[in-house]
This record gives sequence, structure tokens and C-alpha cells, in this order.
Amino acid sequence: MTIRPSKSFLKTTSLILILLNLCCKQKERKPQEVVQNTMVDSMLTYSEYIPKPTDMQLSRADYADRLYGFWLGQCIANWTGLVTEMDKIGIPTKEGKGAGFYTREDWGKPDQPNLWGSNNYSDTIDFLFADQDSIWGADDDTDIEYIYQDLLYRNRTGILSGEQIREGWLTHIKTEEENYLWVSNERALKLMQEGLVPPATGAPENNPDYEMIDAQLTTEIFGFFAPARPDVALKMARLPIRNVARYNAEWISEFNVVMYAMAPLADSSKTIKENILWMAREARKRLPDDSYSAKMYDFVKAQYESGATWEEARDSLHEKYQIRQEDGYLWATKDESCNGCFAAGINFGASIVSLLYGEGDIKETIKIGALCGWDSDNPTATWGGLLGFMLGKEGVEEAFNRKFSDKFNIHRTRIGFPNNGIDTFGNMAKKGVYIVDRVVQEELGGGVDLEKDVWYIPQTDYQIEPGS
Repeated sequence: MTIRPSKSFLKTTSLILILLNLCCKQKERKPQEVVQNTMVDSMLTYSEYIPKPTDMQLSRADYADRLYGFWLGQCIANWTGLVTEMDKIGIPTKEGKGAGFYTREDWGKPDQPNLWGSNNYSDTIDFLFADQDSIWGADDDTDIEYIYQDLLYRNRTGILSGEQIREGWLTHIKTEEENYLWVSNERALKLMQEGLVPPATGAPENNPDYEMIDAQLTTEIFGFFAPARPDVALKMARLPIRNVARYNAEWISEFNVVMYAMAPLADSSKTIKENILWMAREARKRLPDDSYSAKMYDFVKAQYESGATWEEARDSLHEKYQIRQEDGYLWATKDESCNGCFAAGINFGASIVSLLYGEGDIKETIKIGALCGWDSDNPTATWGGLLGFMLGKEGVEEAFNRKFSDKFNIHRTRIGFPNNGIDTFGNMAKKGVYIVDRVVQEELGGGVDLEKDVWYIPQTDYQIEPGS
């Protein structure tokens, strides 16, 4: 008798043969190659690291996108703030320029002359952009940070020395013609030319402009180089800040550095407004309670919580500190040129107005900063950069409902860089990631996993202590 297999047996057997064939083919395949990471710093030896359960894990690719957003947001805010820079400073100069202030009603209306005449950027108070086919130009809110980033990378270090800072400034800043430096930065450069080395260039006995605005617009980026570790960020930023600042100007700059370092710790389950308020509370700890910078912060915060409008808060700030000169704030009298229009203090107060009342909305924050008065491009650039980082590239584009140029011309204001000074935000962000790679290994005691493309950042019980 011939035994014939059933149809079900044949189907089962065929299926088994197919699966066996697939398994054999898989065995014959070569092991899948690991995808090559495109962000590998050839100037750094990546050390083996065993992660700890308590380590914070951050995506390097996501961080690069956020650094792109930082440069983009900072440029948008900087350019927009240039339209109103020094238009309104409250107390007019001896020539009668700069009197009064703008309000929200002035947005979209004709720009008024600043202390030097026309702004040469826009006839209208509005956002100022570089379209996709154009190039963003550097300014003093972006170019010194660009130099510091380059110096950190080129010198293969997380902590710059005074000599390295001096070499970078003398190499990349013009010394004869227009050099886009003012007050304390300008004095520091001249002192460097005379042979002084930071921190001597910011010491009050050498630099009478030690409490001007300069450091708070040139050093925030150090916060991003030590993500989630403001204690290390402050260590990295200490000498660059003291290059041009002391006392309140130094503490204000450190406030900004702490804000930037805290940004990677933002809680994604909360709104940007909630995160901003939390970050500001943490950064406030760096301001000594008896300093006028701390009292300015507390005053503006109280105005915000009282329900006052941002214009009322700004006007009250002006009345308290420039007219009545309370809490030891005397720059409106000490500076005879423009009543302290470049001073660290009043511009910090204005920056807190825009930060708190902007409530995490990048467009609203920039608008308020541009209209608030004094050196209006500086606070706008600081918070535009911070919010740009928190939003990332696409988040910034979505906020403004448009695409932007990714090109940046550092040679608009500085000199001595490759490619005739033309860079891209993508390249600038990648260099920032490489700096963080080194800082994570050498300063934070963590590790870099190139296969997973993440950083492992040890968490410690650091305390944000008041500046001294």
C-alpha cells in the first residue's frame, strides 16, 4: 500500500523548509555593520566608560539640533534688537536724545533714531530675518561666543587660560579700524595690546568699565558646554567673564550661564514657561542677596507676579534705579555719556522683564526685549538663544512659520577664520558637540557612547552658591 502525505502535512513541511532556508541564509550573511557616526571628533580620544544607573543620558544628535536652534534663535533676536538698540534710554542725553520708552503699540510702526542717528537695518520696528538665500552677519552678541567656542576646540580644553583668551582676542579682533567693541570689551582689548592678561584686563584698577554690560552677552554659551552641570559651567566661564567684568556684572553673567546650563534639565512634561520660571529661580541663587542685581531681579519678579504690565514693570524699574538710584545703583549718575545706558544692571533688569513676561514664547520674548529700551539687542539675543536651544531648529522655524538661512558670516565683525569667515549653523553646532564630548570626559567624569550616540553625565549634589 502506498502512503500519500496529506495536504496539511505537505503545507507544514514546505513552511519548515522555507524557514530553514531563511535561517541558513541569515547565517551566511555577514554581521551587520554598525552605522558610522558622523559626529566623531578626530582631535579627541574617546575613552571607554561604564555607565552608572544614576547617570543622566543625553542624545548628541538632539543636542546638535538644539545648538543649531541656539545660534538661529540668537541671530533672529540679535538682528531684531539692533533695530531699536539705544533708541530709548529713559533719561535723555545732554543732547536730548533717547528720551522716554517704547510700548507694545510701537511694534510694527516706524523706528525712531537712536543715539547715533539711523539704525541702518530697518525703518520699521519688526522682526529682522536672513532669508534662505542670504547670510546672517555676526554682531557683538554672537561673535565673541563664536571665538570662545573656536578657542575651546582648537586648544583641546574645557578650561581656557588667560593667555589663550588673549591670543584669541588679538588674533580675531581688529585693532585699528571699526572693531565692534565698546566699553569694557574695548578697554580689555587695549589692555591686552599693552601686555595684560585676563583676569587683569577686567580688574577695576585697570578697567573702569568693569560693571558694564559686556560679559553678560559674550559668555552665556559656556552653560551649554556643561549640560545639566551649572557648577562646572561656572568654572569654565569664570575667566572669560572676569576678562571684562567684576561684581554685579560678573554675577549677572553667571546668572545667564546657569540659565543655559539648566536648559537640558527642562521637564518635557511641563510648559516652556514653567521650565523658564524654575530655571530663573535656580539662577537667582547665584546673585548675592545684598547686590543690586539680586534686588533688581526680585523687584521685576514682584512686578510680574503683581499683574502689572511689562511696560509698567519697565517704567517702575527705570524710576527705582535710574531716577531714585536705590539699592546702591549709581550708574545713571556715574556715566555722564548716556546715564548708564550700557551698564550691566539696568540692562539686566530689562532682560528679566522680557524673560518673565515673554513666558517662554520666543516671539513675545524678543518683542518685549526689543521694545524695553537701552541696549535692546543684548537681552533679546540672550533669551532668543536660550529659547532657540529649548525649541531646536524645527521649533524655531515653526514658531516663525518660515525657513531661514543657515549661513553665518563671522567676518562681518571679526577676522582670521577659514573660508573667508563663512560658516554654517550645522558646523557650529557640531563643533559645540565636540566640545561637550571633551567636557563630559575631562570635566564631568562621564562618558561618550558613539554607537548609541549619547553622553552619560554623572549627577552630583552640587549647590549653586552666591557669587563672590
